[in-house]
Amino acid sequence: MNYLAHLFLAGNSPESRIGNLLGDFLKGNLKQYESVYSREIMEGVQTHRMVDSFSDRNQIFLQSKRRISQTNRRFAGIIIDVCYDHFLAKHWGLFSELNLKSFIEDVYQILADHQKFLPIKLQGAIPRMVAEDWLGSYKTIEGISLTLTRIGRRFKRSNYLVNAGEELINNYSEIESDFLIFFPQLINFVEQISC
Repeated sequence: MNYLAHLFLAGNSPESRIGNLLGDFLKGNLKQYESVYSREIMEGVQTHRMVDSFSDRNQIFLQSKRRISQTNRRFAGIIIDVCYDHFLAKHWGLFSELNLKSFIEDVYQILADHQKFLPIKLQGAIPRMVAEDWLGSYKTIEGISLTLTRIGRRFKRSNYLVNAGEELINNYSEIESDFLIFFPQLINFVEQISC
């Protein structure tokens, strides 16, 4: 899952949301971060990792990955993560009573309020994330294409993510159907591990 899904799946507290977002930024053994972050933030990071692990093994998610062309197959997991965020934004009302715009504004405020405690890499991204409304941009195919291009720039060797938005266009209804089956399973999984 990409940022929007991880934030959605977090508990309803700033610490949980921060932790679920930090999962992509904290590498290695989590014990090394326990003196830096609160218990609730660390639980959020652990939830992020468990969500990623669940997704990587889920047959519907794997089916979505197989829909990606051979040219982009190496990056299929990244592409589907971002595409699923598009469908979460599109179908937000199926999963949340809270307005998507309000949710995103709350997240941006949480990140701004806690910016100095975040990893340097994330601190640097927050002003751009807010100014360019990364989370809100997931609603459009153009936003998804831009997100994939942005991710592609992080890789040292050349990749095809700059054109990966076409994967969503070419497989739109199939990936959407997969998402609508997969996401309730993921929500159920998170509810079970949170008990």
